[in-house]
Amino acid sequence: MVMSAVADLTKPDIVVLGCGNPNRSDDGVGPRVIALLQMAGLPPEVRLFDVGTDGMTAMYRARGATHLVIVDAQVPGGVPGAIYEVPGEVLAAPPNKGAGLHEFRWDHALYAGHRIYGETFPATVVVLLIEAESLGLGLSLSPAVEASAVAVAGRVRGLIDGWLAA
Repeated sequence: MVMSAVADLTKPDIVVLGCGNPNRSDDGVGPRVIALLQMAGLPPEVRLFDVGTDGMTAMYRARGATHLVIVDAQVPGGVPGAIYEVPGEVLAAPPNKGAGLHEFRWDHALYAGHRIYGETFPATVVVLLIEAESLGLGLSLSPAVEASAVAVAGRVRGLIDGWLAA
């Protein structure tokens, strides 16, 4: 018996992107949140990706989704572990003229993705930023940022549950 997969267009297609470099201490918080969510057992409408620091991959992974969550570290400057939730359209930014791929980040991906892919780019975008304590070389998160990673994973799960229930 051959069965064809047919997408249920009434359900959201949710993508969660963890951004950051796990070799730079708290900059690895995005990938850490992805790891926590992978352990949570999410529904099939949810796709999780560790996109590192690659804005182009972020843009490609987001394409086709209805809802997008981006998790990344915030440059230190305030209270380590502080969590900021911002609508994606507020942070979308055009890349600098002449910028190479190394300078193309997720905020540029939001800007370019909407212009390139139009309606096939997520209309609902939530960005969760966690204030870093350190972005120096290191393989572990600071205690405050680790605690916030757990809290953000819970917040992402809440967003997902709300979108799926709507």
